[in-house]
Amino acid sequence: MGKISGASSRMAEGGSARAIARQRAGLAIGYLLLTAGVSVMVFPFLWMIATSLKAPSEMYSLSLIPDAPAWGNYSALFSETSFDAWIVNSFIVAAIATASVCLFDTVIGYILAKFHFHGKKTIYLLILSTLMVPTEMLIIPWFLYSSKLGWVDTYWGILFPGLITAFGIFLVKQFMESVPSDLLDAARIDGMSELGIMFKIAFPLVRLAIATLCILSFLGSWNSFIWPLIVTQTEGRFTIPVGMAFFSSEAKDSSNWIQIMAGATISVIPLIIVFIIFQKQIIRGVATTGLK
Repeated sequence: MGKISGASSRMAEGGSARAIARQRAGLAIGYLLLTAGVSVMVFPFLWMIATSLKAPSEMYSLSLIPDAPAWGNYSALFSETSFDAWIVNSFIVAAIATASVCLFDTVIGYILAKFHFHGKKTIYLLILSTLMVPTEMLIIPWFLYSSKLGWVDTYWGILFPGLITAFGIFLVKQFMESVPSDLLDAARIDGMSELGIMFKIAFPLVRLAIATLCILSFLGSWNSFIWPLIVTQTEGRFTIPVGMAFFSSEAKDSSNWIQIMAGATISVIPLIIVFIIFQKQIIRGVATTGLK
């Protein structure tokens, strides 16, 4: 019996050692694949920054590190283009669109989730049906509407299609349905107004979804290209994506392409800052949205 027990113990130890070895091998392969994926994604970004600091003679050099960083490429970008105006326009559009989406989508989502009225399902289905319509099919009606109201080449012309979004309403409604209705009824019995219930009780309970919606709205507005390209006509009203596309279409030599890389680098900085500050909310919000 002692020999059998000893053999069983050695077999168990051998199996445990093999399991640990397999686990370590799996972790090593996982880290290797993760490192390869990160390298593939980060390399173009590093190349963009490096190119923005190169002299024209180094434009096509395969070296990632320039011989002498040419910081003058950034000052040349601002002096030869209206890049400062493009930055201001992008911030204005992104800030107003984000604030509007955060307010209106949240209120509409709350109403559809917590109020009962005739035609609510029909209204909700109509809102969701707009998600199935490609943006390209809406551009002509948007432009005709903007032209009729005199909004072409104005901030309102750029903004109005994105002031309220069907996706935001859907997102907030799904989260609002998880808020206990009994809690809201108790607040009504205590004499709290509907606005107070909405802003002081309901919204704080789904603040993660609202934060995620605001972040995604800011990123989408900042990177929006097709509609601003169509509705803007003067260089001083361009947003960064439109301005950089306009500038790149006129690039004639390597110095222009270096400045394009400098502009692309600057345009990415606000997005990086937003992600660094709100990365926990972005990750948690997206993960929770998937569960919902």
